[in-house]
Amino acid sequence: MGLLALGTALSWHESRSYNDRLKTEGIEQLLAVFKAASKRDNDTLFWGDEIEYMMIEYDDSEKNAMLDVNDDCILKILNTDDLPVCNANDVHFHPEYGRFMLEATPLKPYEGYAGNYVEYNMNKRRFVAEKKLSEITEQKSKARFGFLTLSVFPRMGCDEFINVPNMWNHKNSASRSLFLPDEVINRHIRFPTLTRNIRTRRGEKVCINVPMYKDHNTPKVDDSIYERDCFSPEDQESALASKPGFIYLDAMGFGMGCSCLQATFQAPNIEMARYLYDAFVNFAPIMLAASAAAPAFKGWLADQDVRWNVISGAVDDRTPQERGVPPLLPKSNKNGFGGISEEAQSSSKRIPKSRYSTVDLYLGGNKFFKRSYNDTEVPINDRVMNRLMENHIAPLDFDLAKHFAHLYVRDPLVIFEEDLQQDNQTSTNHFENIQSTNWQTLRFKPPTQDATPENKKVPGWRVEFRPLEIQLTDFENAAYSAFLYLLAEFFLTFSERVNCYIPMSHVWENMDRAHHRDAVLEAKFFWKDRFDGSDDCTAKEYSINEIFHDEKNGIFSTFIIPILRHKRFISKTWEELKNSSDHVRLFHYLKLISDRASGKLPSTARFFRDYILSHPDYKHDSKISKTINYDLLEMCDRITHLDDSRNEVSMFLGQEIGDYITNNVLFTYR
Repeated sequence: MGLLALGTALSWHESRSYNDRLKTEGIEQLLAVFKAASKRDNDTLFWGDEIEYMMIEYDDSEKNAMLDVNDDCILKILNTDDLPVCNANDVHFHPEYGRFMLEATPLKPYEGYAGNYVEYNMNKRRFVAEKKLSEITEQKSKARFGFLTLSVFPRMGCDEFINVPNMWNHKNSASRSLFLPDEVINRHIRFPTLTRNIRTRRGEKVCINVPMYKDHNTPKVDDSIYERDCFSPEDQESALASKPGFIYLDAMGFGMGCSCLQATFQAPNIEMARYLYDAFVNFAPIMLAASAAAPAFKGWLADQDVRWNVISGAVDDRTPQERGVPPLLPKSNKNGFGGISEEAQSSSKRIPKSRYSTVDLYLGGNKFFKRSYNDTEVPINDRVMNRLMENHIAPLDFDLAKHFAHLYVRDPLVIFEEDLQQDNQTSTNHFENIQSTNWQTLRFKPPTQDATPENKKVPGWRVEFRPLEIQLTDFENAAYSAFLYLLAEFFLTFSERVNCYIPMSHVWENMDRAHHRDAVLEAKFFWKDRFDGSDDCTAKEYSINEIFHDEKNGIFSTFIIPILRHKRFISKTWEELKNSSDHVRLFHYLKLISDRASGKLPSTARFFRDYILSHPDYKHDSKISKTINYDLLEMCDRITHLDDSRNEVSMFLGQEIGDYITNNVLFTYR
């Protein structure tokens, strides 16, 4: 997410009258993009990754680790006074939803396989950010501060989880959450407005129920819910929205306050971008399960290991009618829910999923695709569909038009008054208003109108891979990034020979299964038997270990080995790769992913869960105390910085990988 412009953000009631106008102009902007860039070709496989950090304050005297919401000035400093330092280190920093969050990317994209440089660049991002945070906080107190790459802060929403004394001495008007004060939200007006507008359009607070891990003394209900009389009707909703046996979350911050690892790849042209998108579709749930790192929410152990459905619920702005459920409470005003008239409500379309979800449609446009593969219920905006297909500017084919028409069943969530007037031939802001708030496992990213075939200085057609959970160490994050790059290059190289399609309904089912506790070991996923370019889309059920390792059907035989063989600079066998001075680190990257897929190494989620369950302060009640959280995050900090003085790096990553990375450090953090 780039730097945010200042402006006057409209409330939902103020902005809704502009919705149709912005949608109409957004589609005209998209058509202008296709007119300018549809014939662009031969683009280089540039790519990059995005890492999201959490700022942590450690209070050693109280044995408490908290999210640091007081030092968000760091982003402005890094992008102003320290910009020369960032540029010299090839790093760039961006805002995120949480006031405690910081997003970092390489300043320039990588070109092709970047070897050890991806991890080295991640090292420098962390070093630059930590050094600046240390300078900011050194005069404050005796507390320690640092950055961790956690998918979820385990005690978010509990007592003393942020470093703000008396955090409930005022009302949290943006989210109206029982658990999260507004201090967790980025100060930029976009973010509290986004929080407020999602709640207003929905007509209720957002509602996320996460299955609770059951232990001997686990309560039957989430006993952190309490009665409050700050806001009506929101304070009355929680008792009705929560479910026995589930952890109840009621604010956007619980989801958008999670962190992840994302990677974006530029394809040679639009046709190859569509193919790459479709090839990645079923890898998304598999890689979500294979990178699981989120076993706890709001101070409870969960009976799942990943964050995805929490974010999905956190930004679910659908009205009760769109969700096909009765409202929690009777309508409290004449405008009905979400400020939408009852007449409009009665005619509104049923929308099966949140705007944060798995991919809903294949893009097609290649010889392997059949429309029957899109076998799920997907509503579309008929007016948008017709305009995209029937115009004299740049007519889209049915399948690509349907993709965008589906995105356009959503409304804009934040409109700035100053941005209402735009030149549709040069701006894409109205299009991106809808595009960037459809958060799916993959994002098909059109360029701007500047991306003409002659202008290679601006990015072309790209695909963003979004489901990966963030990992503790730069080594792990580089490993998953390198793995994705190898897959992307393989698909783009063999696009005429590899058919990855299975029915979309199987992909949706795989996404549900990826959320199960220990899914990486216990769940079965739909996976193809054949990737040889035949028309067969038959999918059988396999474990992730079988998918990655089975001699006939697994990724490492069907995909990774051919990848290694088709690249002239990588040895053909595992042993040769391990003994190659140029690619020994790649061997350890692939070994990490392989060993986690097979169960030889625990997932991050399982490692955290086992630590919590074995902690002396654990009461077998599924709860994470301040002491447990403090000790867990202290250990995470040591592992992050490859401090193996307590043998924790080796326990976490295995002795062979632990020895290798502690003896072959690319960059010294401290």
